[in-house]
This record gives sequence, structure tokens and C-alpha cells, in this order.
Amino acid sequence: MKASELRQKSRDELSVVLIELARESFTLKMQKGTGQLSKTAQVKKVRRDVARVKTVLNEMARA
Repeated sequence: MKASELRQKSRDELSVVLIELARESFTLKMQKGTGQLSKTAQVKKVRRDVARVKTVLNEMARA
């Protein structure tokens, strides 16, 4: 997910995306803990996507 794509969305849409990413992050952490996670790089990707969404939300709040 690119930041330019995120900037085109509204605050409500970004909040929904953030909740979905948080759920996915939790699921991946549980899979990692039980040894069922096959793509370990997915955890890093989701964490960075969460950071991008939060950054865009902060930019919107400041503007």
C-alpha cells in the first residue's frame, strides 16, 4: 500500500483500513507464536502499512 493511495482516501476509510491492519497484525503474531507462519516478512509489511496509515492520518489532522 502506497502513501499516495492512502492520501486519496477519507479519514473514515483510513480508520477502517487501520482496524483491518490491526486485526491482520494480531493474526500474524498469533501464527508466529504457534509456529504456523510461513511468510515471516508479512509481519514487517503489515507493521509498515500501519505506520503509513497513521502518518497520513496525522498529516490530515495537522492540515
